Amino acid sequence: MTRTRTLITALAAGVLAATAAIWLAPAASAATPTAVFTKTSDWGSGWEGKYTITNGGASTITSWAVVFDLPAGTTVGTYWDALMTSSGQRYTFTNRSWNGTLAPGASTSFGFLGNGSGSPLNCTLNGQPCGGGTTPTSAPPTTAPPTTAPPTTQPPTSPPPNTGLPKHALIGYLHASFANGSGYLRMADVPADWDIINLAFGEPTSVTSGDIRFRLCPASECPGVESEAEFIAAIRAKQQQGKKVLISIGGQNGQVQLTTTAARDAFVSSVSAIIDRYGLNGLDIDFEGHSLSLNTGDTDFRNPTTPVIVNLISALRTLKQRYGSGFVLTMAPETFFVQLGYQYYGSGPWGGQDPRAGSYLPVIYALRNDITVLHVQDYNSGPIMGLDNQYHTMGGADFHIAMTDMLLAGFPVAGNTANAFPALREDQVAFGTPAAVSAGNGYVAPAGVQQAVNCLVRGQSCGSYTPRSGTNPNFRGLMTWSINWDRYYGWEFRNSHRPFLNSLP
Repeated sequence: MTRTRTLITALAAGVLAATAAIWLAPAASAATPTAVFTKTSDWGSGWEGKYTITNGGASTITSWAVVFDLPAGTTVGTYWDALMTSSGQRYTFTNRSWNGTLAPGASTSFGFLGNGSGSPLNCTLNGQPCGGGTTPTSAPPTTAPPTTAPPTTQPPTSPPPNTGLPKHALIGYLHASFANGSGYLRMADVPADWDIINLAFGEPTSVTSGDIRFRLCPASECPGVESEAEFIAAIRAKQQQGKKVLISIGGQNGQVQLTTTAARDAFVSSVSAIIDRYGLNGLDIDFEGHSLSLNTGDTDFRNPTTPVIVNLISALRTLKQRYGSGFVLTMAPETFFVQLGYQYYGSGPWGGQDPRAGSYLPVIYALRNDITVLHVQDYNSGPIMGLDNQYHTMGGADFHIAMTDMLLAGFPVAGNTANAFPALREDQVAFGTPAAVSAGNGYVAPAGVQQAVNCLVRGQSCGSYTPRSGTNPNFRGLMTWSINWDRYYGWEFRNSHRPFLNSLP
Protein backbone atom coordinates (compact mmCIF):
# COMPACT_ATOMS: atom_id res chain seq x y z
CA MET A 1 0.00 0.00 0.00
CA THR A 2 1.25 3.43 -0.83
CA ARG A 3 0.70 7.06 -0.18
CA THR A 4 0.41 8.00 -3.84
CA ARG A 5 -2.77 8.43 -5.81
CA THR A 6 -2.17 5.19 -7.65
CA LEU A 7 -0.34 2.37 -5.89
CA ILE A 8 2.90 1.32 -7.52
CA THR A 9 3.53 -2.44 -7.93
CA ALA A 10 6.01 -3.57 -5.24
CA LEU A 11 7.46 -6.24 -4.95
CA ALA A 12 4.92 -17.24 17.26
CA ALA A 13 0.86 -27.65 28.59
CA GLY A 14 1.11 -27.28 31.31
CA VAL A 15 3.33 -24.95 33.26
CA LEU A 16 4.88 -26.83 36.14
CA ALA A 17 4.31 -24.63 39.18
CA ALA A 18 7.43 -23.92 41.18
CA THR A 19 6.37 -25.48 44.45
CA ALA A 20 8.51 -26.26 47.44
CA ALA A 21 9.33 -29.96 47.49
CA ILE A 22 8.58 -31.66 50.75
CA TRP A 23 11.40 -33.78 52.14
CA LEU A 24 9.99 -37.16 51.03
CA ALA A 25 9.30 -36.13 47.39
CA PRO A 26 11.77 -37.25 44.69
CA ALA A 27 14.11 -34.33 44.08
CA ALA A 28 13.89 -34.50 40.29
CA SER A 29 10.10 -34.22 40.16
CA ALA A 30 9.85 -30.57 41.25
CA ALA A 31 13.18 -29.00 40.42
CA THR A 32 14.03 -30.00 36.86
CA PRO A 33 12.76 -29.08 33.41
CA THR A 34 9.84 -31.11 32.13
CA ALA A 35 8.30 -31.81 28.72
CA VAL A 36 4.56 -32.46 28.73
CA PHE A 37 2.91 -34.09 25.71
CA THR A 38 -0.64 -33.28 24.64
CA LYS A 39 -2.51 -34.81 21.72
CA THR A 40 -4.47 -31.77 20.62
CA SER A 41 -6.39 -33.42 17.77
CA ASP A 42 -7.04 -37.03 16.73
CA TRP A 43 -8.78 -38.14 13.54
CA GLY A 44 -8.12 -41.89 13.74
CA SER A 45 -5.47 -42.30 11.08
CA GLY A 46 -3.37 -39.49 12.55
CA TRP A 47 -3.18 -36.74 15.10
CA GLU A 48 -1.65 -33.41 16.04
CA GLY A 49 0.65 -33.37 19.05
CA LYS A 50 2.35 -30.71 21.15
CA TYR A 51 5.18 -30.83 23.69
CA THR A 52 5.40 -28.01 26.24
CA ILE A 53 8.83 -27.60 27.80
CA THR A 54 8.82 -25.89 31.20
CA ASN A 55 11.90 -24.93 33.15
CA GLY A 56 11.02 -26.03 36.68
CA GLY A 57 14.60 -25.64 37.83
CA ALA A 58 16.36 -22.79 39.58
CA SER A 59 18.69 -21.76 36.75
CA THR A 60 18.20 -20.69 33.14
CA ILE A 61 18.56 -23.30 30.41
CA THR A 62 19.93 -22.18 27.06
CA SER A 63 18.93 -25.14 24.88
CA TRP A 64 16.74 -28.23 24.94
CA ALA A 65 16.34 -31.56 23.17
CA VAL A 66 13.23 -33.71 23.42
CA VAL A 67 13.76 -37.33 22.32
CA PHE A 68 11.08 -40.04 22.08
CA ASP A 69 10.16 -43.26 20.31
CA LEU A 70 7.10 -43.93 18.18
CA PRO A 71 5.65 -47.43 17.75
CA ALA A 72 6.10 -49.18 14.40
CA GLY A 73 3.56 -47.87 11.92
CA THR A 74 3.51 -44.33 13.34
CA THR A 75 5.68 -41.55 11.93
CA VAL A 76 6.10 -37.78 12.23
CA GLY A 77 5.04 -35.60 9.33
CA THR A 78 4.98 -31.81 9.43
CA TYR A 79 6.48 -30.14 12.51
CA TRP A 80 6.99 -26.58 13.73
CA ASP A 81 8.85 -24.45 16.29
CA ALA A 82 11.71 -26.98 16.55
CA LEU A 83 14.31 -28.76 14.43
CA MET A 84 13.89 -32.51 13.94
CA THR A 85 16.15 -35.48 13.19
CA SER A 86 15.21 -39.15 13.29
CA SER A 87 16.78 -42.60 13.30
CA GLY A 88 14.30 -45.37 12.71
CA GLN A 89 11.45 -44.80 15.17
CA ARG A 90 13.55 -42.54 17.41
CA TYR A 91 12.83 -38.80 17.00
CA THR A 92 14.84 -35.86 18.31
CA PHE A 93 13.44 -32.33 18.47
CA THR A 94 15.76 -29.45 19.37
CA ASN A 95 15.06 -25.79 19.95
CA ARG A 96 15.06 -23.09 17.31
CA SER A 97 17.14 -19.93 17.78
CA TRP A 98 14.28 -18.01 19.38
CA ASN A 99 12.94 -20.57 21.89
CA GLY A 100 15.97 -22.29 23.40
CA THR A 101 16.57 -20.03 26.39
CA LEU A 102 14.12 -20.56 29.25
CA ALA A 103 14.38 -18.72 32.57
CA PRO A 104 13.13 -20.52 35.69
CA GLY A 105 9.37 -20.97 35.39
CA ALA A 106 9.29 -20.14 31.66
CA SER A 107 7.74 -22.39 29.01
CA THR A 108 7.81 -22.92 25.28
CA SER A 109 6.30 -25.50 22.97
CA PHE A 110 6.64 -27.22 19.61
CA GLY A 111 4.19 -29.26 17.60
CA PHE A 112 3.97 -31.89 14.90
CA LEU A 113 1.58 -34.12 12.99
CA GLY A 114 1.65 -37.88 13.62
CA ASN A 115 0.68 -40.39 10.94
CA GLY A 116 -0.72 -43.58 12.50
CA SER A 117 -2.36 -44.38 15.83
CA GLY A 118 0.68 -44.62 18.15
CA SER A 119 1.84 -42.07 20.73
CA PRO A 120 5.30 -41.01 21.96
CA LEU A 121 7.14 -43.38 24.30
CA ASN A 122 10.37 -43.23 26.36
CA CYS A 123 10.55 -39.44 26.30
CA THR A 124 13.66 -37.66 27.55
CA LEU A 125 14.44 -33.95 27.89
CA ASN A 126 18.13 -33.10 27.79
CA GLY A 127 18.86 -36.75 28.63
CA GLN A 128 16.56 -36.93 31.67
CA PRO A 129 13.01 -38.35 31.86
CA CYS A 130 10.44 -35.86 30.56
CA GLY A 131 8.30 -36.53 33.60
CA GLY A 132 4.55 -36.36 34.00
CA GLY A 133 3.59 -35.53 30.46
CA THR A 134 3.31 -38.52 28.17
CA THR A 135 -0.38 -39.25 28.65
CA PRO A 136 -2.18 -37.75 25.65
CA THR A 137 -5.53 -36.12 25.86
CA SER A 138 -7.80 -36.39 22.87
CA ALA A 139 -9.80 -33.64 21.29
CA PRO A 140 -12.88 -34.29 19.12
CA PRO A 141 -12.04 -35.87 15.75
CA THR A 142 -11.07 -33.43 13.03
CA THR A 143 -10.41 -33.73 9.34
CA ALA A 144 -7.22 -35.57 8.45
CA PRO A 145 -4.41 -33.32 7.17
CA PRO A 146 -2.92 -33.57 3.70
CA THR A 147 0.02 -35.74 2.83
CA THR A 148 1.16 -34.80 -0.64
CA ALA A 149 -1.31 -33.03 -2.94
CA PRO A 150 -2.89 -29.73 -1.94
CA PRO A 151 -5.46 -30.46 0.76
CA THR A 152 -9.15 -30.27 0.01
CA THR A 153 -10.04 -29.62 3.65
CA GLN A 154 -8.36 -27.57 6.33
CA PRO A 155 -5.80 -29.37 8.52
CA PRO A 156 -6.20 -29.26 12.26
CA THR A 157 -4.85 -26.15 13.96
CA SER A 158 -5.38 -24.48 17.27
CA PRO A 159 -8.93 -23.24 17.93
CA PRO A 160 -9.66 -19.65 16.93
CA PRO A 161 -8.89 -17.13 19.67
CA ASN A 162 -11.60 -14.89 21.04
CA THR A 163 -10.57 -11.57 19.52
CA GLY A 164 -13.94 -9.84 19.84
CA LEU A 165 -14.26 -9.45 16.07
CA PRO A 166 -17.52 -10.18 14.27
CA LYS A 167 -17.65 -13.40 12.27
CA HIS A 168 -17.25 -11.44 9.03
CA ALA A 169 -15.19 -8.28 9.40
CA LEU A 170 -14.67 -5.11 7.38
CA ILE A 171 -11.03 -4.01 7.54
CA GLY A 172 -9.57 -0.76 6.24
CA TYR A 173 -6.44 1.39 6.29
CA LEU A 174 -6.62 4.97 7.52
CA HIS A 175 -4.08 7.49 6.20
CA ALA A 176 -3.16 8.85 9.62
CA SER A 177 0.40 10.08 9.12
CA PHE A 178 0.23 11.64 5.66
CA ALA A 179 -2.04 13.19 3.06
CA ASN A 180 -2.65 12.18 -0.54
CA GLY A 181 -5.27 12.73 -3.20
CA SER A 182 -8.00 11.20 -1.08
CA GLY A 183 -7.71 13.76 1.71
CA TYR A 184 -7.30 13.45 5.46
CA LEU A 185 -9.98 11.79 7.60
CA ARG A 186 -10.14 12.30 11.36
CA MET A 187 -10.37 9.17 13.51
CA ALA A 188 -13.63 10.39 15.06
CA ASP A 189 -15.17 10.58 11.59
CA VAL A 190 -14.43 6.96 10.61
CA PRO A 191 -17.82 5.23 10.33
CA ALA A 192 -18.66 2.47 12.81
CA ASP A 193 -18.93 -0.10 9.99
CA TRP A 194 -15.16 -0.64 10.08
CA ASP A 195 -14.19 -3.47 12.47
CA ILE A 196 -10.40 -3.13 12.16
CA ILE A 197 -8.79 0.23 11.47
CA ASN A 198 -5.12 0.02 10.47
CA LEU A 199 -3.20 3.24 11.05
CA ALA A 200 -0.94 3.88 8.06
CA PHE A 201 1.96 3.93 8.67
CA GLY A 202 4.64 3.36 11.25
CA GLU A 203 7.97 3.71 9.43
CA PRO A 204 11.63 3.08 10.37
CA THR A 205 14.20 5.77 10.98
CA SER A 206 16.38 3.87 8.49
CA VAL A 207 15.89 0.66 6.54
CA THR A 208 17.91 -1.52 8.90
CA SER A 209 17.46 0.31 12.24
CA GLY A 210 14.31 -1.49 13.34
CA ASP A 211 13.39 1.77 15.08
CA ILE A 212 9.75 2.45 14.11
CA ARG A 213 8.19 5.90 14.45
CA PHE A 214 4.61 7.11 14.04
CA ARG A 215 3.20 10.62 14.16
CA LEU A 216 -0.03 12.21 13.09
CA CYS A 217 0.00 14.04 9.80
CA PRO A 218 1.32 17.60 10.32
CA ALA A 219 -1.24 20.38 10.01
CA SER A 220 0.70 21.93 7.14
CA GLU A 221 0.07 18.78 5.10
CA CYS A 222 -3.33 17.82 6.53
CA PRO A 223 -5.54 20.81 7.31
CA GLY A 224 -8.09 19.84 9.92
CA VAL A 225 -5.94 17.18 11.59
CA GLU A 226 -7.00 16.58 15.18
CA SER A 227 -4.75 16.98 18.20
CA GLU A 228 -3.06 13.91 19.61
CA ALA A 229 -5.39 14.02 22.63
CA GLU A 230 -8.42 14.11 20.34
CA PHE A 231 -6.97 11.28 18.27
CA ILE A 232 -6.46 9.10 21.36
CA ALA A 233 -9.95 9.93 22.65
CA ALA A 234 -11.42 8.89 19.29
CA ILE A 235 -9.50 5.60 19.42
CA ARG A 236 -10.98 4.92 22.85
CA ALA A 237 -14.46 5.62 21.53
CA LYS A 238 -13.93 3.14 18.68
CA GLN A 239 -12.68 0.52 21.10
CA GLN A 240 -15.71 1.03 23.32
CA GLN A 241 -17.78 0.16 20.24
CA GLY A 242 -15.83 -3.10 19.91
CA LYS A 243 -13.56 -1.89 17.10
CA LYS A 244 -9.86 -2.75 16.87
CA VAL A 245 -7.29 -0.08 16.06
CA LEU A 246 -3.83 -1.28 14.96
CA ILE A 247 -0.56 0.32 13.93
CA SER A 248 0.43 -0.77 10.44
CA ILE A 249 4.17 -1.01 9.84
CA GLY A 250 5.71 -0.54 6.42
CA GLY A 251 3.86 0.31 3.25
CA GLN A 252 5.64 1.09 0.02
CA ASN A 253 7.89 3.76 1.52
CA GLY A 254 8.56 2.06 4.86
CA GLN A 255 11.16 -0.58 4.04
CA VAL A 256 12.01 -2.60 7.19
CA GLN A 257 14.91 -5.04 7.22
CA LEU A 258 15.66 -6.58 10.61
CA THR A 259 19.13 -7.76 9.65
CA THR A 260 20.46 -7.95 13.22
CA THR A 261 19.23 -8.90 16.68
CA ALA A 262 19.81 -5.29 17.69
CA ALA A 263 17.36 -4.19 14.98
CA ARG A 264 14.93 -6.88 16.15
CA ASP A 265 15.07 -5.59 19.71
CA ALA A 266 14.69 -1.98 18.55
CA PHE A 267 11.62 -3.04 16.56
CA VAL A 268 10.03 -4.65 19.61
CA SER A 269 10.82 -1.68 21.82
CA SER A 270 9.68 1.03 19.41
CA VAL A 271 6.51 -0.76 18.26
CA SER A 272 5.60 -1.39 21.90
CA ALA A 273 6.06 2.30 22.61
CA ILE A 274 3.62 3.21 19.81
CA ILE A 275 1.06 0.64 20.96
CA ASP A 276 1.33 1.85 24.55
CA ARG A 277 1.23 5.56 23.69
CA TYR A 278 -2.02 5.28 21.75
CA GLY A 279 -3.50 2.30 23.57
CA LEU A 280 -3.78 0.21 20.40
CA ASN A 281 -5.15 -3.31 20.03
CA GLY A 282 -2.30 -4.73 18.01
CA LEU A 283 -0.15 -4.66 14.93
CA ASP A 284 -0.44 -4.99 11.16
CA ILE A 285 2.58 -6.05 9.10
CA ASP A 286 2.59 -4.49 5.64
CA PHE A 287 6.16 -5.21 4.55
CA GLU A 288 6.61 -4.55 0.85
CA GLY A 289 9.38 -3.97 -1.66
CA HIS A 290 12.69 -5.31 -0.36
CA SER A 291 11.75 -5.69 3.30
CA LEU A 292 11.63 -9.49 3.10
CA SER A 293 14.01 -11.49 0.95
CA LEU A 294 15.39 -15.01 1.30
CA ASN A 295 19.12 -15.67 1.32
CA THR A 296 20.53 -18.11 -1.20
CA GLY A 297 20.23 -21.65 0.14
CA ASP A 298 17.29 -20.83 2.43
CA THR A 299 14.86 -23.25 0.77
CA ASP A 300 12.65 -24.64 3.58
CA PHE A 301 9.84 -22.32 4.65
CA ARG A 302 9.39 -24.39 7.82
CA ASN A 303 12.95 -23.76 8.98
CA PRO A 304 14.11 -20.35 7.72
CA THR A 305 17.68 -19.21 8.23
CA THR A 306 17.64 -15.72 6.67
CA PRO A 307 18.17 -13.09 9.44
CA VAL A 308 15.46 -10.67 8.27
CA ILE A 309 12.95 -13.55 8.38
CA VAL A 310 14.12 -15.13 11.64
CA ASN A 311 14.34 -11.77 13.42
CA LEU A 312 10.87 -10.70 12.29
CA ILE A 313 9.38 -13.98 13.54
CA SER A 314 11.16 -13.56 16.85
CA ALA A 315 10.03 -9.94 17.20
CA LEU A 316 6.39 -10.77 16.51
CA ARG A 317 6.47 -13.68 18.95
CA THR A 318 7.85 -11.37 21.63
CA LEU A 319 5.14 -8.77 21.02
CA LYS A 320 2.44 -11.44 21.12
CA GLN A 321 3.80 -12.76 24.41
CA ARG A 322 4.08 -9.26 25.85
CA TYR A 323 0.47 -8.28 25.15
CA GLY A 324 -1.23 -11.65 25.54
CA SER A 325 -4.02 -13.54 23.81
CA GLY A 326 -6.09 -10.46 22.98
CA PHE A 327 -3.31 -9.00 20.82
CA VAL A 328 -4.55 -8.58 17.25
CA LEU A 329 -1.97 -9.46 14.56
CA THR A 330 -2.79 -8.95 10.90
CA MET A 331 -0.69 -9.07 7.74
CA ALA A 332 -1.13 -7.58 4.28
CA PRO A 333 1.44 -9.16 1.95
CA GLU A 334 1.30 -8.88 -1.81
CA THR A 335 0.65 -11.97 -3.94
CA PHE A 336 4.31 -11.95 -5.01
CA PHE A 337 5.34 -12.80 -1.44
CA VAL A 338 2.73 -15.50 -0.82
CA GLN A 339 0.90 -17.20 -3.70
CA LEU A 340 3.85 -16.93 -6.09
CA GLY A 341 5.50 -19.41 -3.71
CA TYR A 342 3.41 -22.13 -5.38
CA GLN A 343 5.78 -21.85 -8.36
CA TYR A 344 8.90 -20.16 -7.02
CA TYR A 345 10.49 -19.89 -3.59
CA GLY A 346 13.40 -17.55 -2.99
CA SER A 347 16.29 -17.68 -5.42
CA GLY A 348 15.51 -21.34 -6.12
CA PRO A 349 17.63 -24.49 -5.91
CA TRP A 350 20.01 -23.25 -8.59
CA GLY A 351 19.82 -19.50 -7.91
CA GLY A 352 18.75 -16.82 -10.31
CA GLN A 353 15.13 -16.36 -9.17
CA ASP A 354 13.90 -13.26 -7.37
CA PRO A 355 14.78 -13.97 -3.70
CA ARG A 356 11.60 -12.24 -2.56
CA ALA A 357 9.32 -14.86 -4.16
CA GLY A 358 7.22 -16.48 -1.45
CA SER A 359 9.25 -14.79 1.30
CA TYR A 360 6.24 -14.20 3.59
CA LEU A 361 5.55 -17.95 3.78
CA PRO A 362 7.98 -18.74 6.62
CA VAL A 363 6.63 -15.79 8.63
CA ILE A 364 3.01 -16.83 8.14
CA TYR A 365 3.84 -20.45 8.88
CA ALA A 366 5.76 -19.71 12.08
CA LEU A 367 2.97 -17.45 13.36
CA ARG A 368 0.01 -19.41 11.99
CA ASN A 369 -1.47 -19.85 15.49
CA ASP A 370 -0.98 -16.16 16.34
CA ILE A 371 -2.23 -14.44 13.17
CA THR A 372 -5.68 -12.94 13.61
CA VAL A 373 -6.26 -12.13 9.93
CA LEU A 374 -4.12 -12.55 6.82
CA HIS A 375 -5.47 -10.31 4.07
CA VAL A 376 -3.32 -10.58 0.96
CA GLN A 377 -3.38 -7.59 -1.37
CA ASP A 378 -5.15 -8.95 -4.45
CA TYR A 379 -4.06 -5.91 -6.44
CA ASN A 380 -0.96 -4.35 -7.99
CA SER A 381 -0.14 -7.90 -9.03
CA GLY A 382 0.97 -9.67 -12.15
CA PRO A 383 -0.68 -12.93 -13.23
CA ILE A 384 -0.33 -15.67 -10.58
CA MET A 385 -0.78 -19.42 -11.07
CA GLY A 386 -3.54 -20.97 -8.97
CA LEU A 387 -4.12 -24.53 -7.78
CA ASP A 388 -5.67 -25.35 -11.15
CA ASN A 389 -2.24 -24.65 -12.69
CA GLN A 390 -3.74 -21.81 -14.70
CA TYR A 391 -2.67 -18.19 -14.52
CA HIS A 392 -5.18 -15.80 -12.96
CA THR A 393 -5.21 -12.07 -13.55
CA MET A 394 -6.34 -9.36 -11.14
CA GLY A 395 -9.39 -7.24 -11.79
CA GLY A 396 -12.23 -9.73 -11.40
CA ALA A 397 -13.87 -12.28 -9.09
CA ASP A 398 -11.74 -15.11 -10.49
CA PHE A 399 -8.49 -13.66 -9.12
CA HIS A 400 -9.92 -13.24 -5.61
CA ILE A 401 -11.32 -16.78 -5.67
CA ALA A 402 -8.15 -18.49 -6.89
CA MET A 403 -5.74 -16.53 -4.68
CA THR A 404 -7.84 -16.93 -1.52
CA ASP A 405 -8.48 -20.62 -2.16
CA MET A 406 -4.73 -21.20 -2.02
CA LEU A 407 -4.67 -19.99 1.60
CA LEU A 408 -7.78 -21.97 2.56
CA ALA A 409 -6.58 -25.20 0.93
CA GLY A 410 -2.80 -25.03 1.30
CA PHE A 411 -0.36 -25.61 -1.54
CA PRO A 412 2.97 -27.24 -2.38
CA VAL A 413 5.81 -24.76 -2.24
CA ALA A 414 7.81 -24.41 -5.46
CA GLY A 415 5.87 -27.37 -6.87
CA ASN A 416 7.21 -29.81 -4.27
CA THR A 417 4.25 -31.89 -3.07
CA ALA A 418 6.34 -33.19 -0.15
CA ASN A 419 6.79 -29.61 1.09
CA ALA A 420 3.26 -28.24 1.41
CA PHE A 421 2.33 -24.93 3.00
CA PRO A 422 -0.63 -25.87 5.24
CA ALA A 423 -4.02 -24.24 5.07
CA LEU A 424 -4.93 -21.48 7.47
CA ARG A 425 -8.14 -21.49 9.48
CA GLU A 426 -11.10 -19.95 7.67
CA ASP A 427 -11.43 -17.25 10.32
CA GLN A 428 -7.83 -16.16 9.64
CA VAL A 429 -8.38 -15.47 5.94
CA ALA A 430 -9.70 -12.35 4.23
CA PHE A 431 -8.68 -10.72 0.99
CA GLY A 432 -7.78 -7.16 0.06
CA THR A 433 -9.10 -5.08 -2.81
CA PRO A 434 -8.84 -1.37 -3.69
CA ALA A 435 -11.74 0.76 -2.53
CA ALA A 436 -11.82 2.66 -5.81
CA VAL A 437 -10.13 2.99 -9.18
CA SER A 438 -7.72 5.62 -7.84
CA ALA A 439 -6.62 3.50 -4.90
CA GLY A 440 -4.73 0.81 -6.79
CA ASN A 441 -4.50 -1.36 -9.88
CA GLY A 442 -6.96 -4.24 -9.87
CA TYR A 443 -10.11 -2.53 -8.65
CA VAL A 444 -13.14 -4.84 -8.75
CA ALA A 445 -16.68 -3.46 -8.57
CA PRO A 446 -18.79 -4.59 -5.58
CA ALA A 447 -20.70 -7.21 -7.58
CA GLY A 448 -17.44 -8.96 -8.53
CA VAL A 449 -16.10 -8.86 -4.97
CA GLN A 450 -19.32 -10.33 -3.65
CA GLN A 451 -19.32 -13.01 -6.34
CA ALA A 452 -15.90 -14.11 -5.07
CA VAL A 453 -17.06 -14.19 -1.45
CA ASN A 454 -20.20 -16.15 -2.36
CA CYS A 455 -18.01 -18.70 -4.11
CA LEU A 456 -15.62 -19.04 -1.17
CA VAL A 457 -18.32 -19.10 1.51
CA ARG A 458 -21.26 -20.82 -0.20
CA GLY A 459 -19.71 -22.53 -3.20
CA GLN A 460 -21.90 -20.45 -5.54
CA SER A 461 -21.05 -18.42 -8.66
CA CYS A 462 -17.50 -19.76 -8.89
CA GLY A 463 -17.27 -19.55 -12.65
CA SER A 464 -14.71 -21.90 -14.20
CA TYR A 465 -12.65 -22.28 -11.01
CA THR A 466 -13.49 -25.05 -8.52
CA PRO A 467 -12.23 -24.19 -5.02
CA ARG A 468 -10.09 -26.95 -3.54
CA SER A 469 -11.02 -25.74 -0.07
CA GLY A 470 -14.74 -26.41 -0.51
CA THR A 471 -17.08 -24.00 1.28
CA ASN A 472 -15.74 -21.73 4.00
CA PRO A 473 -18.56 -20.32 6.16
CA ASN A 474 -16.08 -18.83 8.65
CA PHE A 475 -14.22 -16.79 6.01
CA ARG A 476 -13.25 -13.64 7.88
CA GLY A 477 -14.09 -10.85 5.46
CA LEU A 478 -12.75 -8.01 3.34
CA MET A 479 -9.87 -5.56 3.58
CA THR A 480 -9.47 -2.40 1.54
CA TRP A 481 -6.97 0.28 0.77
CA SER A 482 -8.29 2.55 2.01
CA ILE A 483 -10.93 4.11 4.25
CA ASN A 484 -9.87 7.53 2.93
CA TRP A 485 -10.32 6.51 -0.69
CA ASP A 486 -13.68 4.95 0.12
CA ARG A 487 -14.83 8.25 1.64
CA TYR A 488 -13.55 10.11 -1.44
CA TYR A 489 -15.69 7.91 -3.69
CA GLY A 490 -18.88 8.21 -1.67
CA TRP A 491 -18.39 5.14 0.57
CA GLU A 492 -19.10 2.63 -2.19
CA PHE A 493 -17.03 -0.11 -0.54
CA ARG A 494 -18.49 0.32 2.94
CA ASN A 495 -22.09 0.82 1.81
CA SER A 496 -21.97 -2.23 -0.47
CA HIS A 497 -20.02 -4.70 1.61
CA ARG A 498 -21.05 -4.08 5.22
CA PRO A 499 -24.66 -5.22 4.64
CA PHE A 500 -23.41 -8.05 2.42
CA LEU A 501 -21.04 -9.38 5.09
CA ASN A 502 -23.82 -9.12 7.64
CA SER A 503 -26.02 -11.31 5.43
CA LEU A 504 -23.53 -14.17 5.22
CA PRO A 505 -24.15 -17.33 7.25
